[in-house]
Formats: sequence, C-alpha cells, structure tokens
Amino acid sequence: MRIDARQREDLGRRAPRWLWPLGIAVVVVAALAALGWWWFAGRPLAVQTAAATAPSAGAAAATVLQATGYVTARRQATVSTQITGTLTQVLIEEGDRVQKGQVIARLEDGALRAALNVAQANVLSAQAQVAQGQAQLAQAEADVRRQEELAASGMVSKQAAEQARTAFNMASAVLDARRREADAARAQLAQAQVNFDYTVVRAPFGGVVTVKAAQVGEIVSPLSAGGGFTRTGVGTIVDMDSLEVQVDVNEAYIGQVKPDMPCEAVLDAYPDWKIPSHVIAIVPAADRGKATVKVRVALEVKDPRLVPDMGARIAFLGSKPDAAVAQRAAPMGVLVPPPALAQRDGRSVVFVVVDGKVVQHEVTVAPQDVGTMKLLTGDAGGIKAGDRIVLSPPAELRDGAAVRSDTSAP
Repeated sequence: MRIDARQREDLGRRAPRWLWPLGIAVVVVAALAALGWWWFAGRPLAVQTAAATAPSAGAAAATVLQATGYVTARRQATVSTQITGTLTQVLIEEGDRVQKGQVIARLEDGALRAALNVAQANVLSAQAQVAQGQAQLAQAEADVRRQEELAASGMVSKQAAEQARTAFNMASAVLDARRREADAARAQLAQAQVNFDYTVVRAPFGGVVTVKAAQVGEIVSPLSAGGGFTRTGVGTIVDMDSLEVQVDVNEAYIGQVKPDMPCEAVLDAYPDWKIPSHVIAIVPAADRGKATVKVRVALEVKDPRLVPDMGARIAFLGSKPDAAVAQRAAPMGVLVPPPALAQRDGRSVVFVVVDGKVVQHEVTVAPQDVGTMKLLTGDAGGIKAGDRIVLSPPAELRDGAAVRSDTSAP
C-alpha cells in the first residue's frame, strides 16, 4: 500500500509540525495528573474512631457519656538490687503471687559474708578488751585504797599513794577508750550486716509478678549498664488491689464528668461483664494533641480476670442505678456517638474500620437517644459492639477507602 504525494501533502496540512511538541506536552500532563490522582487516592486518610457499644440493662437509660481507656495499676514496681552483683537464685516466675518482705532473689555473697565474719570477730575482740580493762580498773581501785590507808598510818609515803591514784586514772582512761573501740566495732558490724542484707532481694509489697527480668548467673545493678549485658531489675510486681481504669475524655464533654460520679465499666475481653465503678478524680491536665482530659475511674469489684493494660469502656451514669432500674430490659441495637452518622445518597450510614479500610453500613436510627448516644435499631446494619467506627466522616470518604484511625475519640 502506497500514499501518493497529494495525500502526503494533505496529511502535512492537517498536522503542522509545530503542533507536535504541544501534543506531547498534553500527554505528559495527563499522565502526571493520573499519577498524582493514583498517589493521593491510595494514601490512608486520617480519621478519628470510637467503639460501638451495646446498651446495658437499666444503666443505659442513665448514661450521659461513654469513653474508652485501659486498666492500669496505681502501685507497681520493677524490683532491683541495692548493689551490683551476680544472681545465684531467682525465686519468682510470671504469675506468682508474693507477700510483702518475701525473698524473690539472692546475689553471690561470698565477699560480703567474709566481711561480716571479720566484723563479728572484731566485736568479740573489742568486748574482750573491755573486760580486760574493767579487771585492770578494779585492781587499780583496790591498790588506791590500800596505799591511801598505809599512807594515812605512815607506813608508806604519800608519793606511793599518789602513784596508785595515777595508775587508777590511767586504767579508767584505758577502759573508756576500749569501750569506744567496742562501739566502733559494733557499728562496723551493723554496716557489714546491712551490706550483706543487700544480697537478698525482697518484695516491697504484696502483689503478682508480671515480668521476670533476670535469670541466675546474670549481673544485676541498680544503675544503667549503658548498653551492656547488666540487668537493672529482677522482676515487676503489680498490686492487683490498686487496679483502676484511666480513660481519655474529649475536652468538649469533660464538663459532664464529676468526682464520685457513678460509672459502669465493660472490659473488651468480657463484654457481658459490667463492673460497678465511680470516678476517682479528673486529672487537671489536658492533652493538646488529642484534645482530651484523663479521668481516673475506680473499680468497685476486684476479680482475677482484671489484668493491667486491658481495654475498657466506661459509661458515666447520671445517677447510681437502683434495683428497679437494673431490672429494665436493655434496648435492642447498638450505641454509637452522634458524629458517627453520615448521609450518603439520602440514607443514614456508618463507616466501620476493618483491616485499615472502611466498610459502609446503611443503618436505621431510633427516634430516642440513649444519653448522648444514638441507638441503631434492628440488626444495626450489621454493626456489632466493639467495632471501630469513624467519627465525623469527611465527604470524600467512600466504601473501601484506606484510613489511618486515631482511637483518642470518646
């Protein structure tokens, strides 16, 4: 197939050569725009999330606010040694319950035991020197009496009596010095005993061992090893009776929380177990980055199921529920904060975060609120208690979009 000269001239007139660079530029700009759209569309969108909760019997009607937090221990300690030494015994394991003063570890004590024995021998020697000085003083006192009697009868000179008095004074001074030496020896013994006791590590209070940080044969020091192999602790002990829940409440709602306010705690691990609680204190400091205020909540029931760092949801109640209120049936559905609701195509929807992406659920909202929460009725669009839901979804958020969640919201 061949193109004659006239056809080539027509094609040249249709596409002048000076337009070719412009066409190439348009193609490059379109490619860059498509690449930019792909880059920004693929980046996770930062959103705030909160947990959907299940209404509780009785208490749900009195709930004024909900927040999430963690179980923490007000009293816990990583137990270390007073001196640097090598471990010869470690008498604890994770999960062991220990009493105050119980021996949990021992250090190699050969040198300190020898120093203790020397100090004990020095005390015994000093005590013997004191006994010798007391005997010499008694003899000198008897000599003084005899010489003074003989000097009074003229049988010896007064000089002999004075010499006996001088010997008595010297014996008294020697005895006093030896008593001081005995006091010093006893002080050295007490110091050696304290140093020896440092080889025995005891529990500072009763609790449960949560971490075993060292093994037999390792060196433990109360000071940082600077990146070496020296351990700085033997283990961590937690007083389970001091467990409480610390929650971050959005500063916009902190005015609704009061000290001694009744609460209800629900652990993420045991969603059907509702623990009576009350507010201990509102920490007078705000987190500027998360716009939250920390609230301490006391758990009125202690149970072996409670473990530090467990996730928990706290329902702040307007009043303490009585027996009659407790018998009310819980409303059916799931509770979500009002900002979680969004409108898409004239329908109420909620976005649930699943594996870093959002799933859109169409929901039906009950006409009545439960405290400050919205009640999703029916099957709640497939949303379950504990699901992480997006708060204040942006207009560009769509089903399947990648997100990066922030759980600081109430």
